[in-house]
Amino acid sequence: MRMRHIRLLAATGTAVAALALTACGNGTGTEDEGAARPATPTASAEKTAPEKATGKAGSGTSQAGTGGRTANGTPVARTHAPDARPSASTARGTRGGTGTGGSSGSGTSVVLCNGANTTVTAQPVARPLNHMLITVKNTGGKTCELPYYPVLRFDQMQWVPQADRGTQPQAVVSLAPGESGYAGVLLAAADGSGAGGTTARKLTVGFQGLTPNSSGDPSATPSLPAEGVYYDSSLKVTYWQQERDDALSW
Repeated sequence: MRMRHIRLLAATGTAVAALALTACGNGTGTEDEGAARPATPTASAEKTAPEKATGKAGSGTSQAGTGGRTANGTPVARTHAPDARPSASTARGTRGGTGTGGSSGSGTSVVLCNGANTTVTAQPVARPLNHMLITVKNTGGKTCELPYYPVLRFDQMQWVPQADRGTQPQAVVSLAPGESGYAGVLLAAADGSGAGGTTARKLTVGFQGLTPNSSGDPSATPSLPAEGVYYDSSLKVTYWQQERDDALSW
């Protein structure tokens, strides 16, 4: 009886061992784990890690201004500089050219010369022959400019004398208070080739604006000699000049 009990226990142990081996083979049972192993990251942890690295889920880039990095590890540039204040030159600004009541690039106030801030004289000269000199003196308190050339009108004439292109200066004539500018006038052809000669008793000198043929009113009406001034179809003017000799050298 005792021998039979021992055999029964042995057979039972063998069957248990066989079941244990079968369970380990198909991966569904329990096996001896041995020493403790590090925990495997869960799916949610693996999904969260890239989102933390990018700063915004699914964006692939760090939020601006955080100093983070992109998904490939490169630093992310800030969207603004620490100090965005403009430079002094930018704050002041610049403006090319000059105009009435405007300012030049240096910030100096410049106005146009006209009949209100100047005195104008018109005087025939002996040399060159048949020429007249127009003088404009700045009587105002600010520097003024003389763009282009004077617009002349004798009596009620219906046409405007043209300017000699060869007399155009390199820069616009600028007159400080008390300074004078000049223009020369060819009244008649020296060889008598001009037509429609007549004697004028009145002269109006018009000033131009910043664009050609624009008005720089008010005009001036300088006095002419008592005997008047003779002119013909050869009537022509120079551009405004800084120097008297330049106005009479053509």
